[in-house]
Amino acid sequence: METLLKEVRSCTHCAEHLPAGCRPIVSFSKQSSIVIIGQAPGSKVHASGIPWKDKSGDRLRDWLGVSESQFYDPSLFAIIPMGFCYPGKGKQGDLPPRPECAPLWHDRILEQLQEVRLTLIIGQYAQSYYLGERRERNLTATVRNFRKYLPEHLPLPHPSPRNNIWMRKNPWFEEEVLPELRKRTTAMIS
Repeated sequence: METLLKEVRSCTHCAEHLPAGCRPIVSFSKQSSIVIIGQAPGSKVHASGIPWKDKSGDRLRDWLGVSESQFYDPSLFAIIPMGFCYPGKGKQGDLPPRPECAPLWHDRILEQLQEVRLTLIIGQYAQSYYLGERRERNLTATVRNFRKYLPEHLPLPHPSPRNNIWMRKNPWFEEEVLPELRKRTTAMIS
């Protein structure tokens, strides 16, 4: 496991496409109970080297009902984004995750995780990759129908502050999905 983590963190496979350079940001251990598959690190996370160490991460930890120390404990949470490095800035926010990472690394990492009980699939890129034809017509419908993916997967929107409008338009998310997420998280990490 340590060898694989070292190999991932030294990856330069798509270096020519990364304006800020390579800095793969992942965290996992054989004991990880919950896998978090998000998009890709943002510029703040790239600078710090700490996954989800930004406002999106603050919201995600709140959604989960966990402390920072719990969240960053790899025996509890594996953090495996679709793209391991910051992809750069686009016209309307960060660019999509690089498409090379997931096919190159995810299977190798996930087959090493022995204790996974739930995988959180955050955002449209992760949902497209992991749910494929099983997902609904869009992210909102996929998240709204979250029960159909349990107990293995739980699809979520991205916790970015950019999604505040989505949150206001979809109050069912806080009323239905978050209580289920917190209940399952508490049961798995207690």
